[in-house]
Parts: sequence; structure tokens; C-alpha cells
Amino acid sequence: MGWITEDLIRRNAEHNDCVIFSLEELSLHQQEIERLEHIDKWCRDLKILYLQNNLIGKIENVSKLKKLEYLNLALNNIEKIENLEGCEVLTKLDLTVNFVGELSSIKSLKHNIHLKELFLMGNPCADFDGYRQFVVATLEQLQWLDGKEIGRSERIQALQNYPVVEEQIREQEKAYQLRRAKEKEEALGKLAEGCEQEDKKTNPGTDGLPSTDIPVTLPSSSENKEQVQLPEIQEDARSTKKLNGSEDDLEFWNKPSLYTPESRLETLRHVEKQRKEQEKLSKKKKEVKPLRTLVTDSGKALNVNEPKLDFFLKDDEKHNQIILDLAVYRYMDTSLIDVDVQPMYVRVMVKGKPFQLVLPAEVKPDSSSAKRSQTTGHLVICMPKVEEIITGSRQTAKSVKPMLDGNREQMRTSGSTEGGGDSECPEGHMTRETLRELQ
Repeated sequence: MGWITEDLIRRNAEHNDCVIFSLEELSLHQQEIERLEHIDKWCRDLKILYLQNNLIGKIENVSKLKKLEYLNLALNNIEKIENLEGCEVLTKLDLTVNFVGELSSIKSLKHNIHLKELFLMGNPCADFDGYRQFVVATLEQLQWLDGKEIGRSERIQALQNYPVVEEQIREQEKAYQLRRAKEKEEALGKLAEGCEQEDKKTNPGTDGLPSTDIPVTLPSSSENKEQVQLPEIQEDARSTKKLNGSEDDLEFWNKPSLYTPESRLETLRHVEKQRKEQEKLSKKKKEVKPLRTLVTDSGKALNVNEPKLDFFLKDDEKHNQIILDLAVYRYMDTSLIDVDVQPMYVRVMVKGKPFQLVLPAEVKPDSSSAKRSQTTGHLVICMPKVEEIITGSRQTAKSVKPMLDGNREQMRTSGSTEGGGDSECPEGHMTRETLRELQ
């Protein structure tokens, strides 16, 4: 059910800097609103109010809108015209395609002396014999009805025939009200039947699949060939439930239905139910998603590229190191990247997705370092090999996991001395010349 909330009004008041107390025009169409409320307290200065294509069943809580000039309630569930006497300057009222069958309720609009335009087309009352004559004679202030101008001669004739037409309208209203009472009774019966069927599906008992309260005896080894195992029963139950769900949805949309306020509400409830079930199913799929295996039980590291990034691995024999150039997204924040260098593999987490690569030779994690290219955004990791001693002064490393410095947009080994930036690759940093080669 859609509610009229303060947040909803503010979101639709962007043209007024989200200020609602001085709002003069408000559009809340297609919000699945079922009840008209709060607007007369929060938006007293409204002149134009759009509420078309909702599920509002009653005109209410608008009597304090003294400045309201135009009210659009087309495509709703309204059955009676009422509670508009307080809208003193109301000029235009649109009730197109509603369920107004009590045509005599238009008499309440006599107090709206400034009302010039009225739309009632698409309502049951518009099919009554003498409909237009009755409205024209009842509301003498009207100038337009259903988009057609009311002429002087038309009004004179309508006033002359008013006693006869009024009697005809009263008889047709009675007949319509009897039909509506029957429709409401049938709708309540269908609702009760639907609830009963839903209960049977939820708690099938002996009519459906075994309920959780009924003990299930597992077959003995000699009966295995003849009886179905419990896991198979549960799997069949899930498959049957999924199949029945799609069949029920198809049956609902193919079922013939009258166009009534009840049928519109029933459709909304069904759509809401389907949406919630879909969200629940999607959430369950996310929860049961298996974790990516990065290292096997035997301790073997695997090559993984879940973020699907291009990369280039180079063996820099001159400086006795391995260089990994990973094509990280150029405009992605460095804080979303985490690097872990191990002796035989390197792992990079990019927005929580692992990139892991097995190295061709053993490296020194505590001497490794990496940085982002300011031009391409690529991540370049320099990993010294252990075969040869690498010259150059450095402090003893305390951590084996290089971390990213989001402020400087580069990575360096935690606890190591910060190198000269772009100049010395043996210190764990790439030179501009080497970076151009990799690009």
C-alpha cells in the first residue's frame, strides 16, 4: 500500500527546494496511494494537486485547502463525490474513469460556486439516461462538462426537464447500487476463498506434501529400491512449489475479472506479492552463492581473475624482480583495492573481487611495493626475487602485506622506508621508463 508521507511530498517538491509548507503545485500520480491524507495539514497553500492513477477510494482531508483551484483524481476508485465544500476557489475537478455511480452526489458541488469544469466520463453514472441533462441542471455554475461547453439553450432545456430526469436518475442509481452490492459480496467471497487456498498451500497437511509436523520414516536398506529418499522428496517439493507459483501467476492474469475497485486492489496485492517473492528469491540466491576457492586444501594457490581485468607479467632480470601490471579501472578509488603479496603468488582484491596470480619464481613479500599510474590508473606491483641479493639500503620490513595509501594513491610496504617515488625500481617502485614499457 502506498502512503502519503512527508518524505514522498518533499521528493516531489524539488521545484520548490523541497519546502512543502509554501508548495503551490504537487504531483503524486502513480504512487499506489489508497488513502488521501495529511496534505491538508502540510500543504495549505496548494493551488494544483495531481493524484491521478492511484487507488484512492474516497475524497477526504482536502477541506482545508482554501486556495485549491484544480484537483485531478482521474483513474482512482472513487464512488461518491463528497467533502469538497471547503475548497472555496475550486475551478476544475477531474474524476475521469472512476466508479462514481451515485450521480446525485454531485449536489455537494453546489457550494463550489467557482467550479467551471467537471470531468465524469468513464464513470458508471456517465452511462445513465439523462446524465448530462441532470448535471447541467444541477450545477448551474458549470461552463464545461467532459470537455464540452455548456450552451445557454442546453441549460434552459435541462432545467425544464429536470423533474423527469431526476426521477430517471434516482431509479438508475438504485439499480446500480444493487449491482455494486452483489459485486462487493462476490469480491469478499473470492477474498475468503483465496485466503483459504493460501492456508492450504502454506500448511498442506494430508492434502499436499508432508508438513513439518508429520514425522517421515526413512526407508530401510531393503526398501531403498522401492521408496523415495527424503532428500529427493524435499527436492520434488521445491520444484513443485516453483512450478505451482508460475502456474498460479498465469492463472491470475488469465482469469476473467470485472473492472471494479476490488479488482484493482486485488491486482495491486498480487503484483506486490510477486515482487516480494522475487526479492526474497534474489536475496536467497545471493546468500547461497559459493565462495571462490583461492587456495586448495593441499595448499596450492589457484589463478583467479574474478574482476576480469587485463594484466601483464614481466620478469625484470636487470633488477631481479617480477613486475605485475594490472589494468585497474582508471577512475576507481584506491581505497577499494587491497594487495597481498606472498612468496609464490600475489592477490589483489578489487572492490571485494579477487585477482590472484601464481608467480613463476619465489619473491620477497616484505620488499615488494606497488603504486597506481596517474595517467592510466593501472596498478604496478614490483616483487624482488629471492635468488639474488638486491643491493640498496632499506629498513627491515615488519609486515608481509603491502597496503594501499588512498591519499597518495600508491602502495608501499608497511614499515618500510618510503622510496624516491618514480626513480628506483630496486627499492620497490617503478621508473617512468619501465611504466611506459608496460603500457
